Amino acid sequence: MAIALICPMPETSTAPLLLPEGVCLVPDWGVIEVQGPDAATFLHNQLTNDVVLLPVGQSRLAAWCNAKGRMQASMVVLKISAESVLLVLARDVLPQTLKRLSMFVLRAKVKLRDASAQWQLHGLLGQAAHPPGLEPGKPWQAWALDGGAWGVELYPAVLGQIRVARALHLAPASSPAPAGQTAEHKTWAWSEVLSAVPLLTGPLYELFVPQMLNYESVGGVNFKKGCYPGQEVVARSQFRGTLKRRMARVHSPVALQAGQAVFTPADPEQPCATVVQCAARPDGDGFDALVSGTLESMDAGWHAGASTGPALRLLALPYPLLEDI
Repeated sequence: MAIALICPMPETSTAPLLLPEGVCLVPDWGVIEVQGPDAATFLHNQLTNDVVLLPVGQSRLAAWCNAKGRMQASMVVLKISAESVLLVLARDVLPQTLKRLSMFVLRAKVKLRDASAQWQLHGLLGQAAHPPGLEPGKPWQAWALDGGAWGVELYPAVLGQIRVARALHLAPASSPAPAGQTAEHKTWAWSEVLSAVPLLTGPLYELFVPQMLNYESVGGVNFKKGCYPGQEVVARSQFRGTLKRRMARVHSPVALQAGQAVFTPADPEQPCATVVQCAARPDGDGFDALVSGTLESMDAGWHAGASTGPALRLLALPYPLLEDI
């Protein structure tokens, strides 16, 4: 089954884009298991979101920052028991995140390990994303499934007037794949861009404070919790209005790479933005991408690679940006 996404198309075509429903492996995400009596407290002191008050069986988005508030990783945090928390994050930042987080354990009664081999991760699109009886449309709600599996509702894929549900399915490695039609990974990658809620990858290491990826607007930052690395910088950016960069969705005629520089004709010598994520449209009409850049340059226009490079067309975000606390 495919769901129509109503969005701008070339003048020669009137057909809507299609986002197939289904189930696909997510091989570029991995899992860190944090286990022990102090698991929640340890993570609470490291991440941008509240883990102590996170109920067992529920999930949240969070970032891990350096002392300057720059993101070193971001993850979906799932508390599967009082003493066991799973962190789902991009595989290319997992080893360094595990190593550096472990340096802060000190006397805490907690152990961290790479549990990627013990879990299989699938992305669910459309009807497959909603188990019967659960209220749809509540990102980060989680639910327990048979056989030790878990589901987490993610932000939907949105383009035009259509919203396609998305969920993450975690199950022990020996479990069968969740029921549903198989979807291609490139479809899941496109849905990630359409949701505009990216997980940090290696090329973006320490480039952004969380608000530069709109994390405060999608439940990734708790401004009422206690201290964590970079907390002062993150809070100051929000309360004092010092944030000068935001993430936007764009359409590009050419493929873009995470970490690639973006320029504006208003200041052709200096990059004004950075590509966060990019995925091809399934109809072959270019690419959709997430780009984080200065607010002024958004109005002046973005170009890939150079100020004379291909122009990037701004698309609407699928959620409102948080203006006040």
